[in-house]
Amino acid sequence: MATLTFLGAAQEVTGSCHQLRSESTGTLLLDCGMHQGGDAVDRVRDEQFKFDPAAIDAVVLSHAHLDHSGLLPKLIHEGFSGPILCTHSTLELLDIMLRDSVGLYLRDLEHKNLRNARRGKPEEPADFTLEDVEQVLTQCDGYAYGEPASLGEGAVVRFHDAGHILGSSIVELEFEDMGETKRLVFSGDLGKSDSVLMNEPVRLQSADVVLMESTYGDREHKDEESSVEELRGILSDTWKLGGSVMIPSFAVGRTQDLLFQLGCLHYRGELDNWEIFLDSPMAIAVTRVYDRWLKLLDDSDVKALSDVDKTSLESFLPRLNMTESTEDSMAINRLKGGAIIIAGSGMCTGGRIRHHIKQRIWDDRNTLIFVGYQAQGTLGRILVDGATHIKMFNENFIVKSRIETLGGLSAHAGQSGLIDWLSAFTDNPRTVLIHGEPQAQDALAARIWKDLGKRVEIPRRDESLVI
Repeated sequence: MATLTFLGAAQEVTGSCHQLRSESTGTLLLDCGMHQGGDAVDRVRDEQFKFDPAAIDAVVLSHAHLDHSGLLPKLIHEGFSGPILCTHSTLELLDIMLRDSVGLYLRDLEHKNLRNARRGKPEEPADFTLEDVEQVLTQCDGYAYGEPASLGEGAVVRFHDAGHILGSSIVELEFEDMGETKRLVFSGDLGKSDSVLMNEPVRLQSADVVLMESTYGDREHKDEESSVEELRGILSDTWKLGGSVMIPSFAVGRTQDLLFQLGCLHYRGELDNWEIFLDSPMAIAVTRVYDRWLKLLDDSDVKALSDVDKTSLESFLPRLNMTESTEDSMAINRLKGGAIIIAGSGMCTGGRIRHHIKQRIWDDRNTLIFVGYQAQGTLGRILVDGATHIKMFNENFIVKSRIETLGGLSAHAGQSGLIDWLSAFTDNPRTVLIHGEPQAQDALAARIWKDLGKRVEIPRRDESLVI
C-alpha cells in the first residue's frame, strides 16, 4: 500500500521533503531541502532526518533552490547511495549552489569552532563536506522535459516545465501499487503566467494525487508590467534623493529577471545613470548558466535580447558591474549614492547584502527593495514587517531607509494562478496543499472550494497519508 509522509514544507514554506513508499518505487524522496532562517550552523545541526538515509532508494528533485535541494550533501554523508533524478539544467545549477552553500556553512562552522576553542568548549564536527557535494553531483542523472526516466520496474517519472526558475519542474510519477497504476503529480514551485524569461507552467490533466505548493495562496501578485512600472518609480525617486538602492535577491531566478527588466528600462531610456552591481559570485555564475540555456526560456523575452544585438543577460545591461571579489564588494561602500546593489542572500540571512544593509539602512535617502518571499524568522521578514531597529554583527541599527516590496516580481504563482493550474485536472484528483504557511493554505483551500467545489487536505509535518 503506497504511503506519503510529509517531512518538510508542511504548513511551512521551506524544507521541502516528502517520502513516498510503494511496491514499485521502493522508498524515495520528493526533494531534500533545508529550512531557511537563523544561524547556518545551528540550522544544519537541527536538521535531523527521521529516516535512515541508507534506506532511501532514490531522490526526485523538482528544482535547485536550496529549500528543495540543500540537504542532499547531508543525505549522502549519512549513507544515501541511490540516484538523484532532476532536469539537465537543474544539475548544472546544483553544481554552483551546493558548493556555495556548503562552503559558507563550513566557514561559519570554522569560526564557531574557533570561538568554542577560546571558551574551552568541544569542537563541533561538520555534518557534511565539499566531498559530499562532489558525490551528490556524481549520483545525479539529468533529463529533458517530458523524457521518461525509470525508477525501477513499474515506475516512471517525467519532468514538466514549472516556469519558476531555470530547470524547475512539475514531477509526474506513475507507479504500480497493489495491482493498480497510480499517478502522483508534485507541483514543485509554480511560476507566474507572466513571469519574465520563464515559460508558463505546464498544465497536466490527469492524476490520482496532486501535491500543490501554496506559498502565495492568500494573495494575488500585481502583474509584471505594473511591478516594473513601480520599480521604475522607486528608482527615479531614490535617484532624485541622491541615494542608493539595495535589492536582496535570490541567486537563481530573481537576479536574472531583475537584470532583464533593468536592461529593458535602459533601452527604453527610463533608467537614470545608475551604477549597477551584481555583488554575488554565485549569482554571477548562475547568470552565465542562464545564458547557456536561453533556448529553454521564454521565446518572446529572449527575442528582446537579440533585438538589441545582445546574446546574454550580462551584455544586455551596459552599466552592470560584476563584483566577484571581496575587495570589489567592499569598494561599493565608497559610493554614497547612485548605486543599485543586487546581492544575496534573498532573505538577508547571510551573504554580502547584510554588509550593504549595515552601511546604508540608517540613511533615509536609500531604498531597500524586496522582490521575493521572506520566510518567518529571517531578517528580510523582520524588515518587511516594519521593524524600526534591527541587530546585525552584534550592533544595533536604526531603520530609516525606505522599504519596498514588489510582489509582481515574485517567481511564484499567486492565488488565481494556483487555482488555474489545479483546474486543468479533469479527473478530480485528491489534492494536498504543501509549501505554505497556515493562513495562506487556509485561504487557498477556501477559494478552491468556492471556485472548484473541491476539498483539499493540509497535512502537518510528519503526517502520512495512504494513496
